Amino acid sequence: MVNEENRLEAIRHAHVTEGQAIRTDRMEDYLEVIFELIEQKGYATTVDISKYLNVSSPSVTKMVQKLDESGHLNYEKYRGIVLTDEGIRVAKSMRERHILLVEFLKMIGVDDSVANKDAEGIEHHLHPETLKKLEGFVRVMKKSSSDEKL
Repeated sequence: MVNEENRLEAIRHAHVTEGQAIRTDRMEDYLEVIFELIEQKGYATTVDISKYLNVSSPSVTKMVQKLDESGHLNYEKYRGIVLTDEGIRVAKSMRERHILLVEFLKMIGVDDSVANKDAEGIEHHLHPETLKKLEGFVRVMKKSSSDEKL
């Protein structure tokens, strides 16, 4: 049985950012989508972002301005969006987390489409230590699986 007081402390600490600039899940989603669009098309527009995140164009403009102010991207109205080195770092980190989580979920038998949906929700909330352990686990399982095939 979980001690209720410890549970409350755990909830409080889960919502404290440890030494990182305040960045929300939504900001990370935007950076991820912008990064993927640039990778696929060579550019990202607010219309494309709106389409993939299922939000209104004014909401996209507001968030893009916030991300510009926070140093994650450079945005000039009617000129386009360019991710900064920090924006690229965050986006790549989110992509890696997503891939790792999908891989793990599929290992335990979760269907591909469900694994992708679940990974989207989980990827923002795991502690770096947990991710490191999960990565080690996935690596060991893949190695053991490939050794069995020999």
